[in-house]
Amino acid sequence: MRAVSGMTRRPFILILIGWLISLTPVLASGEGLPLYAERLWDALPITNSMVMVWLAVGLIILFCQAATRKMALVPAGLQNFAEWTVESLYDFLGGLLGERLNKRVFWFHGSVFLLILVNNYVGLIPGVGTIGWHTVDGTGHHGFLPLLRGGNADLNMTAAMALTFALLWFYWAITENGLKRFFAHLFAPKGEFKGVMLMFMLPVFLFVGVLEVISIAIRPIALTFRLFGNIYGGEQTLEKVMSLVPKPLAFLPALPFYFLELLVGLIQALVFMLLCAVFLKLICDHGDEEHH
Repeated sequence: MRAVSGMTRRPFILILIGWLISLTPVLASGEGLPLYAERLWDALPITNSMVMVWLAVGLIILFCQAATRKMALVPAGLQNFAEWTVESLYDFLGGLLGERLNKRVFWFHGSVFLLILVNNYVGLIPGVGTIGWHTVDGTGHHGFLPLLRGGNADLNMTAAMALTFALLWFYWAITENGLKRFFAHLFAPKGEFKGVMLMFMLPVFLFVGVLEVISIAIRPIALTFRLFGNIYGGEQTLEKVMSLVPKPLAFLPALPFYFLELLVGLIQALVFMLLCAVFLKLICDHGDEEHH
């Protein structure tokens, strides 16, 4: 059985290495990844990161269609994998958010996890960032314009996801608590205080509430730059490592970093999803539900 497994893995490994040799170093510019996504055409406001995000969304849609094409009571193949993925995420978040809240918000947390994960992994496909065309600007400076760039290596993408969560957070927090309870959660004293102690604690909790508002305002910024910084830094590392070796062998020093980036891509998707869930749980936790 082990011999058969080894035989099936060898062609895959050979194909992977050949893919890296043929695609990764061929058209690399050697100038490093620019900090911003680049427009592919002057006439259209489309960047190489936007194309990558569309590709990732298309892959998710195709996978969902393939997994649900022939639904069966006893799942197998892609349907089994899809159901396992969704159920695992749902149970994991249910232990954190609670069953009732999780039913309401899982559509966002599950979707953002899958979008970030697929974006991160598609961005590691050999050829992303290295296949494109050379350009010449008005001053005669020669540059390189890649056709594709990691979707989460664009600050606009990570900011859009963070701001979307921020708006949904306010909606969910107010609808779950009510407007009065929402502000009480931020500024009202927590605990049983009476008389002089209550008068003393009011300004303390008011000050704490102001700090909480500042913390809430900073959360989208932290979510934006945490994801962007990790993915952009990883792509920069891969490109710099490949530039240390002549092009025919440039893929060799990058191989260990490829496997590291696979782990980082999963961790960053989990971290973004978990932080969103925790931020929501903090405002919706009334202390009267069962905790796991």
